[in-house]
Amino acid sequence: MAYDFKFPDIGEGVTEGIVVEWKVREGDMVELDQDLVEIETDKAIVTIPSPRKGVILKIHYKAGETIPVGDTLVTIGEKGEKGEKAEAVGEAPYTDSVVGFLEEAPKEEEEEEEVKPAAREAAEAAAPAAGKSLATPAVRRLARELGVDVSHIKGTGKDGRVTAEDVKNSAAKAALPSPKAKKEEKPAIKKIKKYDMYGYITRVPLKGVRKTVARKMAEATSSAALVTHQDDADVTHLVEVREGHKQYAEGKGVKLTYIPFVVKTVIEGLKKYPYLNSILEEEDGEEYVVLKKYFNIGIAVDTPDGIIVPVVKGADQKTVLDIAKEASELAERARARKIDLADMRGGSFTVTNVGFIGGTHFTPIPNHPEVAILGLGRIEEKPVVREGKVVIRRIMPLSLTFDHRVVDGADAARFVNTVKEYLEDPDLFLVGLGE
Repeated sequence: MAYDFKFPDIGEGVTEGIVVEWKVREGDMVELDQDLVEIETDKAIVTIPSPRKGVILKIHYKAGETIPVGDTLVTIGEKGEKGEKAEAVGEAPYTDSVVGFLEEAPKEEEEEEEVKPAAREAAEAAAPAAGKSLATPAVRRLARELGVDVSHIKGTGKDGRVTAEDVKNSAAKAALPSPKAKKEEKPAIKKIKKYDMYGYITRVPLKGVRKTVARKMAEATSSAALVTHQDDADVTHLVEVREGHKQYAEGKGVKLTYIPFVVKTVIEGLKKYPYLNSILEEEDGEEYVVLKKYFNIGIAVDTPDGIIVPVVKGADQKTVLDIAKEASELAERARARKIDLADMRGGSFTVTNVGFIGGTHFTPIPNHPEVAILGLGRIEEKPVVREGKVVIRRIMPLSLTFDHRVVDGADAARFVNTVKEYLEDPDLFLVGLGE
């Protein structure tokens, strides 16, 4: 029997995706787990595999079109069948790697929803005997956004699970106009202006990574008291260390930049001032500073689609060469949009660098919900006074933005001083690049 395979919930609050490329065509025979399509979410490009063997009866979204989570992606069946009346599948959300389904939402991740009165009435009409509903965190998040109470929805998924489609249907019922209004309603004509009073313009939709960055930047600036502390580090000796080991690193197949050295110095600073390695969260009406005991350092990567932040996990346990190699590989995958969602999770502190482009001090914005981020500027030769003499030294600008609700200005300055100390004398933590 033909069935509809719906665009699965891949987590991280993803609610829609853009079809990039189909790997199959209508009429093709596919095997279980065969790649069907590449879809760009606001996090990464993911490849969706076939949930079973069969014939592609109908492709419901073309390349370039946006598909909401829960909408039918493709209809699969037997040869000779039609795709119009299909059995719905794919209600349960996929895991991060898009290779399987999640059977049940963890109880500790269940959250309460705020509900609009109209949505509540529609939901109660559909399910008078409301109880504790089974739904994933992503579905609950969607319900909150649409103003729907999942506890009043009768789930159509496996074991009565509330699906994204159930939430959308409930919200749609609440928003239905009266028959009279529907009768008087006329089709809206969408107008797109190609010029303003000064000349021609082009409207570019804000979507994908840029839409996510815009949302997170707005969230970070509106929910935190951000302050930027700026200073300069004399990295003359660090430049010598890097230059002296570049050839050795290249022999190992590693491009040695300043980033892995900075990551190492940042970790030393975070060990002394742990509040910069934390997040601020609310639970049961109380706010908590969650101090991270691990050092997962995000490294911002400039891509054609916007800023992506891969995370080097357990950076304190890795050598400079290890970090350099991993950071390079993550950056390449990020630029190609082939990076796994798991590689962008779990960060505790972020480093961003504009030095390779140009510029000195700036005001970076923390990768919410992290409380701090360190920005690096261009290394320049500058005249400075040392022991009463003017000498030329290599200077690296540093810009630390932090949430003043969590970190005091004095501790922020002390943290930067520690980073400077190690940058100016890398021998304090390096005995060769293997340490």
